[in-house]
Amino acid sequence: MSEQRMSTKCIHAGYTPGNGEPRNIPIIQSTTFRYATGEQMGALFDLEASGYFYTRLQNPTNDHVAAKICALEGGSAAMLTSSGQAASFYAIFNIVSCGEHVVCSSSIYGGTYNLFAVTMKRMGIHFTFVDPDCSEEELEAAFRPETRAVFGETIANPALTVLDIEKFAKAAHAHGVPLIVDNTFATPVNCRPFEWGADIVTHSTTKYMDGHANAVGGAIVDSGKFDWNAHADKFPGLTTPDESYHGVTYTQRFGLEGAYITKATVQLMRDLGAIPAPQNCYYLNIGLETLPLRMKQHCANALAVAKFLKDHPKVSWVRYPGLEGDPYHERAMKYMPNGTCGVVSFGVKGGREAASRFMAGLELASIATHVADAKTCTLHPASTTHRQMTDEELAAAGVSPDLVRLSVGIEDAQDILEDVERALDRV
Repeated sequence: MSEQRMSTKCIHAGYTPGNGEPRNIPIIQSTTFRYATGEQMGALFDLEASGYFYTRLQNPTNDHVAAKICALEGGSAAMLTSSGQAASFYAIFNIVSCGEHVVCSSSIYGGTYNLFAVTMKRMGIHFTFVDPDCSEEELEAAFRPETRAVFGETIANPALTVLDIEKFAKAAHAHGVPLIVDNTFATPVNCRPFEWGADIVTHSTTKYMDGHANAVGGAIVDSGKFDWNAHADKFPGLTTPDESYHGVTYTQRFGLEGAYITKATVQLMRDLGAIPAPQNCYYLNIGLETLPLRMKQHCANALAVAKFLKDHPKVSWVRYPGLEGDPYHERAMKYMPNGTCGVVSFGVKGGREAASRFMAGLELASIATHVADAKTCTLHPASTTHRQMTDEELAAAGVSPDLVRLSVGIEDAQDILEDVERALDRV
């Protein structure tokens, strides 16, 4: 059979049942797995054999779903984590150590910014935040001898800036480091960053992939294309012996295609344990099966809402990359010609107080600390998800005090528009 298309992969990739086996991915809700001899289990601990012995490291249910996401992104290996935050942390910490440095787009999710700028800074890992629209010269100036990675979001939450993946990949590779891209908002249905030069992709699967606000989760996918050996001095954790596994060298034992994810699994997951429950992965798989259908509806509804808001007298500005005239529309059409996401950011005239009155006037949409699921919801980021950031940090992240984030669901578009219109009338 020829290469399957996206909609088919969303349903079938990652798991092929044998004769008499369940059609759906089975839930292996077990902490441990039995073996006949200690020698068999010892081979697993020494990474000399493949298999399962403790769910904190790996579980069949989780691995089937990870394999599906890997296929959707076009990667070589993938792993699931307990949350998107865990995925962002593992993706960096797997290759960056104390005293080293990361170049990062300033326009990222507030929780990720705090993880990088506060928590990981206390671990001795430093980040330089750059404007996603900086010039190549400005981007170049952000690098240091100790830089080990570059990070950005395909579509930033909630600023909705679109990352110039090729520009950031070019700069990363010129310095011998990988580009890590959070692809949560676009999903592989609308953008596959590996095709534009990214090396590692992360997701908060809590969002569109799950799609129904059922289960928190994250994912990391490796392209298998970054040559760790060519820059061995920068990444000794992958290219030199790991004494905690009797001297195994990951790039030698598992190749470029498997080294990064294997190390993240057997080291980070072993020691930190941010593994998702198999039940949650089962829910995630159900969401993945309808991802292409839902993304099409999310994008269509969001575009209709953006067009309505653009011409409304009580709205001061609208940001939606799928909207003609948006500052990122041209870039979005390059990287995401079939659609962007279902999130619209805009400002209500009157600032914070007006934004609060607008949200209080919504009836169909709910005020919720969530985004990118089937139901329309809204949030005021400056007061919630980005609350810990200073005014200067908010400005760098593209989050103004009047910004309202509207996550447009898959309800009937007319019902969503009427709800938004009624709420604006009450401002």
